[in-house]
Amino acid sequence: MRDTRPLHLPGSRIRSLLGLLAVLLLPLGLLAPAATAASVPDTPAVADPVRIMPLGDSITGSPGCWRALLWNRLQDAGHTGIDFVGTLPPQGCGVAHDGDNEGHGGELVTNVAGQGLLPARLVATRPDIVVMHVGTNDVWSNIAPDRVLAAYDTLLAQMRESNPDMRVLVAQLIPMDPATCADCGRRVVDLNARIPAWAAGASTDRSPVVVVDQWTGFDTATDTYDGVHPDASGDEKIAARWFPALAAQLEDTPGDPGDPGDPGDPALTCTASFRAVSVWQGGYQAEVTVRNTSATPVRGWTVTLRPADGARVTQVWNGALTTAADGTATVSDAGWNGSLAPGASTAFGIVAGTTGPAAPAASADCAATPAS
Repeated sequence: MRDTRPLHLPGSRIRSLLGLLAVLLLPLGLLAPAATAASVPDTPAVADPVRIMPLGDSITGSPGCWRALLWNRLQDAGHTGIDFVGTLPPQGCGVAHDGDNEGHGGELVTNVAGQGLLPARLVATRPDIVVMHVGTNDVWSNIAPDRVLAAYDTLLAQMRESNPDMRVLVAQLIPMDPATCADCGRRVVDLNARIPAWAAGASTDRSPVVVVDQWTGFDTATDTYDGVHPDASGDEKIAARWFPALAAQLEDTPGDPGDPGDPGDPALTCTASFRAVSVWQGGYQAEVTVRNTSATPVRGWTVTLRPADGARVTQVWNGALTTAADGTATVSDAGWNGSLAPGASTAFGIVAGTTGPAAPAASADCAATPAS
């Protein structure tokens, strides 16, 4: 007969058995110290960089040193959450920068559109913003502006299929004066004259198309080495023109945590005052004075001009012009006149076209860049 009486063990033996059981169960995860129940602190999410595709031909890609200057100017201005993208690697310049690009030497935009070359490049790089200076080889090949703009339409549709929120900066091309193409200069002017209207019709609130005037103030004699491709001076001018337009898009694009104006930055202010100089039928000349009204130096400035009564700024000197589809003009410093001590001022000139007898007038807002 089995003994059913309770088994009584000394307390010390019970404690020993419990300790042995804990040792056996711990490696299996069936028994864990209380400390392991504490939750692991959440790691803050890191915003994805804004992906920017420089798109074009040899002026953009080989070596396209304006890209290096633009990259570093954006970094200096606090736009560190960016990534230049493209299927082509860096091509020299001797300046540290993110050199990825989509500048294919000799390429015609009509061929890119007709042969469907862009979609695969978009899939590989996934840009948020496209910076586009393309059409020079088409002009050289005497392809009509209508065909070039139709190619722009195709590329834009492909960009928006890749990213419905795509932002596009499109250049009015730098001038051309190659020894082997006497008519190229005129052809560039003809194409450039059509680009603002094309951009105005193509732009949407969700996917804006912004025109950047790379033609005005660019001199093939001093800013190129062969009448077509930019030299060091030309690279500086191209980068200076792209900068304010691209910086404005970055300030409106999620994912760029390094934008100027972060908490703790010193307060920087500047003013811009408009003064008419001369008036004629269909236009006028004016001067805009920029003054640093903050207590610290500034490295650069950007003025936003909104001409009254439908006038449009057509020319700028001592500054770099970008014109939006609605006629708003953005003028940034020319580099040499960007640095202003507290209280110091500089000025730039403009020419504007008008459609009526309205008196010259414009509102002017100024934004300053901190000195590095």
